[in-house]
Amino acid sequence: MNDNKQNFVAPYLKGVGQIMLQDNLWTGLFFLAGIFFDSFIIGIAAVLSVVTGTLTAKILKFPEENINSGLYGFSATLVGVALTTFFSPQPIIWIAIIAGSALAAIFQNFLISKKLPGFTFPFIVVTWGLYYIFTHLYVVGAPAAIAANTVDYNLDDIVLASRGFGEIIFQASIIAGILFFIGVFIANPVAALYGLAACVISSIVAYFLHEPITDIQQGMFSFNAVLCAITFSGVSQKNGIFVLLSVLLAIAIEVLMIKFSLTPYLTFPFVGASWIVLAIKKILPEAYR
Repeated sequence: MNDNKQNFVAPYLKGVGQIMLQDNLWTGLFFLAGIFFDSFIIGIAAVLSVVTGTLTAKILKFPEENINSGLYGFSATLVGVALTTFFSPQPIIWIAIIAGSALAAIFQNFLISKKLPGFTFPFIVVTWGLYYIFTHLYVVGAPAAIAANTVDYNLDDIVLASRGFGEIIFQASIIAGILFFIGVFIANPVAALYGLAACVISSIVAYFLHEPITDIQQGMFSFNAVLCAITFSGVSQKNGIFVLLSVLLAIAIEVLMIKFSLTPYLTFPFVGASWIVLAIKKILPEAYR
């Protein structure tokens, strides 16, 4: 990839990579490869979303540095992926993807301008709103079912790790999860390895909480934990403590949301847990942060 092409596509690819907090265009490329491997339609939605979110930022003249780092693309990308995962790709859904991606970018800029740690919160708010519309006001059916992998994996299978990464972007296949892991590892090996540890810890905790084994195997109790681990990863002992705390909080929030039928919970357990840990770190003495 020559410099001119790299400079042109970098904000868009980084926008996809920032889903897992990586300011790296190759990370985004691996993420897109994983998405397209699982579903061409969802892959198109991801591309449309990240382009819409990034162009919205350019048109509205949001800070160039943030645009180049992909900060207006990741929530937008998740909006497109979520809508084509939940709903049949009818024309109204494609219109909603464009509108939702633009709104996510605008909301993201608001949070950035206020110096608030938004993470994927714009994606959550926009998707919750559109989900309500398409399930209550203008009902759109679910997409055609995709054949599930029916192999009975053991709890300690490496599949748990790959699916924990994969479900962050709504992808259930082992291959997509591995590609996502590689994408993070390229940019930040420590974060990727913390993510693997988070998959194991969250799966074990969910198992002992008697959550459905099929959901555990699919990575449904791991993907928020992986995002927490990536967020607070680092080389010091303190990083490990905050990773563990955030992972446990994310699991607790997710279990509560499921218990009270607050679904789809999306990445809110990750966001909620991260906010709590950041608040704890803020009140700690400097030496313990």
